[in-house]
Amino acid sequence: MAGPRVSNSTPVLITVTGPDKPGVSSVLFAVLTRHGVDIIDVEQVVIRGQLVLGVLVGTDHDPEGLQEAVEQAMATVAMRVEVEVGADPVSPARVGSSHVLVVLGHPITAKAFTEVARRLAALGVNIDAIRRVADYPVTGLELRVSVAQDTQAADAELRSALVEVSGRVGLDIAVEREGLTRRAKRLVVFDVDSTLIQGEVIEMLAARAGAEDRVREITEAAMRGEVDFTESLERRVALLAGVPETVLDEVADSLTLTPGARTTIRTLKRLGFRCGVVSGGFTRVISRLVEDLGLDFSAANELEIVDGKLTGRVVGDIVDRPGKAAALRRFAAQSAVPLAQCVAIGDGANDIDMLSTAGLGVAFNAKPALREVADTALSHPYLDVVLFVLGVTRAEVEAADAADGLGGARI
Repeated sequence: MAGPRVSNSTPVLITVTGPDKPGVSSVLFAVLTRHGVDIIDVEQVVIRGQLVLGVLVGTDHDPEGLQEAVEQAMATVAMRVEVEVGADPVSPARVGSSHVLVVLGHPITAKAFTEVARRLAALGVNIDAIRRVADYPVTGLELRVSVAQDTQAADAELRSALVEVSGRVGLDIAVEREGLTRRAKRLVVFDVDSTLIQGEVIEMLAARAGAEDRVREITEAAMRGEVDFTESLERRVALLAGVPETVLDEVADSLTLTPGARTTIRTLKRLGFRCGVVSGGFTRVISRLVEDLGLDFSAANELEIVDGKLTGRVVGDIVDRPGKAAALRRFAAQSAVPLAQCVAIGDGANDIDMLSTAGLGVAFNAKPALREVADTALSHPYLDVVLFVLGVTRAEVEAADAADGLGGARI
């Protein structure tokens, strides 16, 4: 069995910059071919039409001659080039980043991003690579970073520090471990009220019963975690006694999706995700939503109806805070998807257990009680921002929509 290859070659780093155009790479690599070099590393990025191409090579003869040949070749295509003979052949980024950060803002100001970069530097965290993942409805930047010592304590310190700087500079910063787990998510559950749709269904029902203000007070207390959800649901539903059942269909017809909801679900289903809703709302209203969006599963509460009117009671098991987590586990088991590969998105205290159960819990315009336990918190009112956290770019969404004849159909 052959032993490891021993090389005494000299590393040479070549950095080419200038307007992006056809032929630059072919001219450069033709020179490298003639000099018989070994390719160690290659990275390229194009920013607003400007090319930055870096090539690290190893040569065992005449590195100065290689430098001269590269400089002459790049002059023929009007590109700038820097050649560093004896460059360090070890690239920190290639060792493997430990975390991925998604920074979201509307806009991301230079001042705000500088604060993020300074905080990372103070922690000894290296930024290995940056790419833009979105230009609307928010600007999104994905940072691959490496902590100095990849330990559980360092992970906790990084997350805590970014929560602090996020609130201070007005940016959303999602933090995930790099690796297969991040790219292996396969099931997503959405809360409905104030997450998948705008507003609260029970308040819409209460408005038709003349009890909207009383119901809203109880709802807000429950979302803040001040009132037990089951108790709050029973108290609110009791205020609906005597309302005609036709009101349920009227409310179902009037629901307004959160901006980006269709785009999010359409994109996730293209990627093979199982998508569903787990709601403290009501089956008859939710079922219309499930059918419209082509969702794979749902769980919600059942209102009792007698002689065509609501009795003011709920029948069957109540989908409360523990019930939401149980529903997630049930859907994951039915789909043979490990919980680590599940995503849960919600906005209230009754979503705490569900978000804690999922591999990735996303607090969407959420109350403080939920933001404290979520893996990441989003404060922009666009649901498709969730896609960027999952590593999907706006360009990829648009390309897929265009291929399906849905150009410009962000809804």
